[in-house]
Amino acid sequence: MANKTTAEKLATIQKGYTLEGATIELGAAIVDGELHKEAQVRLPLAMMNRHGLVAGATGTGKTVTLHMMAEQLSVAGVPVFLADIKGDLSGLATAAAGSEKLKARTDSIGQAWAGKTFPVEFLALGGDGNGIPVRATITSFGPILLSRVMELNDTQESSLQLVFHFADKNNLELIDLKDLRAVIQFLTSDEGKDELEELGGLSKATAGVILRELVNLEAQGLERFFGEPEFDTAELLRTAPDGRGVITCLELPTLQTKPMLFSTFLMWLLADLFEDLPEAGDLDKPKLVFFLDEAHLLFNGASKAFLNAITTTVRLIRSKGVGIFFVTQTPKDVPADVLGQLANRIQHALRAFTPEDAKALKATVSTFPMSDYDLEETLTSAGIGEAVITVMNEKGAPTPVAHTRLRAPESVMGPSAEELIKSTVGGSALLAKYGTAVDNVSAYEKLTGKGAAPTGGAAPGEPPVPGTSGQPRSGQADVDAEARRIEEEILGRPSSRPAPAPDRGTGSDAPSRRAPEPAAPAGGGMVGDLAGALGGALGGGLKSMVRSLGTQLGRELLRGVFGTSSRRRR
Repeated sequence: MANKTTAEKLATIQKGYTLEGATIELGAAIVDGELHKEAQVRLPLAMMNRHGLVAGATGTGKTVTLHMMAEQLSVAGVPVFLADIKGDLSGLATAAAGSEKLKARTDSIGQAWAGKTFPVEFLALGGDGNGIPVRATITSFGPILLSRVMELNDTQESSLQLVFHFADKNNLELIDLKDLRAVIQFLTSDEGKDELEELGGLSKATAGVILRELVNLEAQGLERFFGEPEFDTAELLRTAPDGRGVITCLELPTLQTKPMLFSTFLMWLLADLFEDLPEAGDLDKPKLVFFLDEAHLLFNGASKAFLNAITTTVRLIRSKGVGIFFVTQTPKDVPADVLGQLANRIQHALRAFTPEDAKALKATVSTFPMSDYDLEETLTSAGIGEAVITVMNEKGAPTPVAHTRLRAPESVMGPSAEELIKSTVGGSALLAKYGTAVDNVSAYEKLTGKGAAPTGGAAPGEPPVPGTSGQPRSGQADVDAEARRIEEEILGRPSSRPAPAPDRGTGSDAPSRRAPEPAAPAGGGMVGDLAGALGGALGGGLKSMVRSLGTQLGRELLRGVFGTSSRRRR
């Protein structure tokens, strides 16, 4: 390697990145400290479903890199999904202004730059932000992903899967948190103890722990993320009228307070796509490129089942035309089984200030092919907006490693004006579809006999405020009362929750609570109860048919690799 001349090194890079099909232009190569705009570094569009990794220390330009790639994917007609953690990516909707400094940079790498806007759709989880509210039903989210959000251990996760199995088998729709809570309350009640025994591996104590965690989720206000209308992930695959791919930007303004929910929700989107999309084989361009920022949040403390499900999804979803790019600080943040499937690598600078940093640097260098660079030196000395790159060429082989000065985005590298975001959301066709929360009849109503809560309309042109659409939200006193009941009656131990204040209106010390009294099963468990109700309305002779139909429906609720089950797939 040391005997090669600069010209020979340059020729290797030029030959390695001379590609025939459509490409994403990444920048120009730096060889022996000199920038060479004649040596363009690019990524084949057809290989973007082989997944990738964008890594580097904080402040080295990872967000700008995915911003620049998203622009070019949109121009190529490829839809893009981005998680906007810092709020900077909303600038895709605003054309950037030129400057002398910017012109000097773009000229030096051979980039013909012009300020542009791009078609952007703004989403927000449960309406927590300015975007279109995105919700998922509990049954669609599935037990593995929900266990991740609730931070359950392996035993509790297995028990939660039994609860989902019971609900599926008995045609009890789990739409929101109160539905799951009602099912578990039924199973832990005197009326449901026979059903609980039939589930075998689910103990009353474990069910009580899960129920307590559900109450904690409600106390944190997470009920707004679960419900209907459920977001259809096919919305991520749209193109604009001019043929450009729509860039879907999911706003995450409170990531730091709910990191587990947000990272798991992104995995739900991928899992739902995986289950819905047909096999596509090798395409000229992907159907969707999915950038998963702060990827380390997915794997921190993950259960074995969760990690296995991620690995399976990443391995198989590429054949359905979806490319995933994990964005994180070092390759060590990604498990080896997943990292081995990421063929396209864009590695920004790393810092080696501590022994742990030095170890991470050596591990990163070991994941690259042999090259003409001293990668330890290059990775610690690379400037902002530079990266070490190797990708998969059109023949499926790795390209030469290239130290690259990256292209500049053509839209604003920062947030768009709030007025622009709100007007974009107000004019979106998705607002009428997802803007207003609804509360249909589901497990809670079936078990308690109560009607569905009313729902209100969304304000014209603006997303509704979560929790104000007519659905009653329990107060902290209700949450404390329910948690106290679980600890004392189900877990059999003194409660750590504060004691209730006396009810001065009635003179009673007993707290009022919204927890319903479960319906008692009639002959044959819950399916028998439902069949009896329907049979009574339709005629006694139809009872057996209805019972058989209920069992068949339960068996058809097939769940995917994460235990997910969308109504669209039933």
